[in-house]
Amino acid sequence: MKITLAAPRGFCAGVNMAIQSLDLTLQKFGAPVYVYHEIVHNQYVVNEFKDKGAIFVNEIDEIPDGSTLLFSAHGVSPEIRNSAKAKNLHAFDATCPLVTKVHLEAIKYAKEGYTILLIGHEGHDEVIGTMGEAPEAIILVEDETVVRNLAFDDDTKLAYLTQTTLSVDDANRIINELRKRFPHIESPPKEDICYATQNRQEAVRKLSEDVDVVIILGSQNSSNSQRLRELGAENGTPAYLIDGPEDLNPDDFSNEMKVLISAGASAPESVVQATIEWLNRNFDGEVEEQTIREESVRFPLPKNLRKIQPSS
Repeated sequence: MKITLAAPRGFCAGVNMAIQSLDLTLQKFGAPVYVYHEIVHNQYVVNEFKDKGAIFVNEIDEIPDGSTLLFSAHGVSPEIRNSAKAKNLHAFDATCPLVTKVHLEAIKYAKEGYTILLIGHEGHDEVIGTMGEAPEAIILVEDETVVRNLAFDDDTKLAYLTQTTLSVDDANRIINELRKRFPHIESPPKEDICYATQNRQEAVRKLSEDVDVVIILGSQNSSNSQRLRELGAENGTPAYLIDGPEDLNPDDFSNEMKVLISAGASAPESVVQATIEWLNRNFDGEVEEQTIREESVRFPLPKNLRKIQPSS
């Protein structure tokens, strides 16, 4: 079996920062540390932290007053921050800076009287947090059909923002439709889809052209991982999104196959290597890593965690 290992893949700077933040909070304050929503959308990561004493919650009311709390990489609304303050929670914010950028853009446009069209997936943690910044000013747009049904007065000021983990192609289709219908719509100076999402999509798009099967490591609730699987399947190639090798069926593979492996931005490298080992063991794999783009982005820890970080 010929195995192509895509690079870049796996953890992005925002995920690395969030995981380091939770590790450090557990070390400093001990268990339990409460986390509002999953720290990142990956079952391996979540389960590892549960074993260390992290407790993941979906409501602030689930957290005892005065406890230690970490906000996940996906960001939260002002309402959630206020609820945490009201319960006197010792809160640390591991929101990805690229998500924070979208929040700040939403606040800016809302203050300037714009109606904001947020391109994203309903119910996603990031979308909920962004919409919470200016709920009266934001309309969620999930696809081109929604765009075609929108209607505004001629003097309505419009701007669009996007969820950071979208498919670049899907977002561009919606943006093109928005610009067609509303030529004067505003957009932020820099696009919102994150560098890591774009780089991983570019790698899968290019490297999946000449393979028989695509395997994406990531959890089902990971938006960016779902987009990678969809890209891998675009040309009719079988593409699987799996948490780890235990999700694979040997009957779907053979020694003669060419397989592409990549991983979503919240999937640890350990599950990538475990999947390669499984393929090697069962199909005598030969691995070649192909790098499409280099990455060197790093995000600092939250300010109030930097103060307690042990010196190296």
